[in-house]
Amino acid sequence: MIEIVSPMSGKILEIKVKVGDKVAEDDEVATLEAMKMEIPVVSTDDGTVKEINVQVGDSVEADAVLMTLE
Repeated sequence: MIEIVSPMSGKILEIKVKVGDKVAEDDEVATLEAMKMEIPVVSTDDGTVKEINVQVGDSVEADAVLMTLE
């Protein structure tokens, strides 16, 4: 199982995938707002989205698990 984590503390602006979607390494899967900037969150590996642990508007800490791939 592959975990995609938040690169820093911030707020989830957009989730670009849904459960069951196939993603490739470096695909953008979400957008995080931190320090008034939009930060892309990218997949670290190829896989299929198994679980999404956040919703748009959620505040997250650095290294929080946003989603898992299998």
